[in-house]
Amino acid sequence: MPGPTASGQPLLLLALACGVAVANIYFPQAISPLIASDLHVSTDSAALVATAAQLGYAGGVFLLVPLGDRLANRPLILTLLTLTGLGLLAASFAPTLAVLTVASVAVGLTTIVPQIIIPMTVGLVDPRRRGAVTGTLLGGLLGGILLARAFGGTVGEWLGWRAPYMIAAGLALLLAVLLAFVVPRTTPSSKQSYPALLGASVKLFWAERDLRRSGLYQATLFGGFSAAWTSLSLLISGPTYNLTARTVGLLALVGAASVFITPIAGRWIDRRGSDPMNLMCIVAAVAAAGILAFGVIGGVVGLVVLAFGLLLLDTAVQSGQVANQARIFALRPDARSRVNTAYMTCSFVGGTVGSWLGVHAYTALGWLGVSGLVAFAACVALGRHLLRGPVDSPTAGERPALSEAGN
Repeated sequence: MPGPTASGQPLLLLALACGVAVANIYFPQAISPLIASDLHVSTDSAALVATAAQLGYAGGVFLLVPLGDRLANRPLILTLLTLTGLGLLAASFAPTLAVLTVASVAVGLTTIVPQIIIPMTVGLVDPRRRGAVTGTLLGGLLGGILLARAFGGTVGEWLGWRAPYMIAAGLALLLAVLLAFVVPRTTPSSKQSYPALLGASVKLFWAERDLRRSGLYQATLFGGFSAAWTSLSLLISGPTYNLTARTVGLLALVGAASVFITPIAGRWIDRRGSDPMNLMCIVAAVAAAGILAFGVIGGVVGLVVLAFGLLLLDTAVQSGQVANQARIFALRPDARSRVNTAYMTCSFVGGTVGSWLGVHAYTALGWLGVSGLVAFAACVALGRHLLRGPVDSPTAGERPALSEAGN
């Protein structure tokens, strides 16, 4: 059903579903000080709840996303959303940090619905519109990432840290009902066993140079992105600003302006290709790190600087994601979920490591240490991009299909 899914209201609902689902691993970043106060743990320890959710997401991408090539997408998406809702309810009633951490891993594991929706939708549209459609879906994803912090911080301040989990659970279960009428019936592209599907993702990663470099670009930029946002609540609630979690949410609202950039980036990529966009995004991430460093000055000026730096970083990371996924989805049309599995595993392993390093960098070196970490990660991506050499991979139309027996 390429028509209904490629444009109009169904596409917008799918983009909304991507945003609501991914928000579940980001709103805890804004409420970690509230969790710390209520559960009587340190702020650094409470910040690990967000890291746990990202770790679960990375695990879900590797373990569950390949099923998008093996199972009908509609029941898979509905089942995952239902499990996500139940996990969020469990988190909302967590009596200790340990229980909340385990529940966060479980939520991350199942809230990988966007990584099923995006390859499914890309497979239903004209290849000439692949970048634009990917940009629209990633715009919804980015909106979820950024608005999640505003949602978590504001609702958490008003109603306590448990309320965002309860509301998110209701949204996940509501989406499961709505998507039952929107997600098209699909025919699985693979009959491989589950172990073979997992092995195919690993084999694709080693076989496809463009997949490896796309994964590195996103792992490094998203790692810096996660380091900045996970540490931001520590900066805002610390002595430099001494403000509440709601401020983190307001900064996220400023960054949400980048939602409107990703569809434009997608159309630009359709015309000119992914590599020029990647270069611009990597350079923008380096510049964003330099701007963010001035956040240590505090006051209104410091908040304005943080808002601008975060907006630039968000735009760079998400536009780079559009470029990367436009590239990788052209590699193996018969195995998009498995290709996406390898790519997104790299992305969220990078995000998890970045989140963990960001907290430790802030503890040891303060906000300047976090800014330096963002710059270093972007420079790694820049070095890889400058050394990429000529593109020698065959086009999507020339690629052999994956062997069911061999993979």
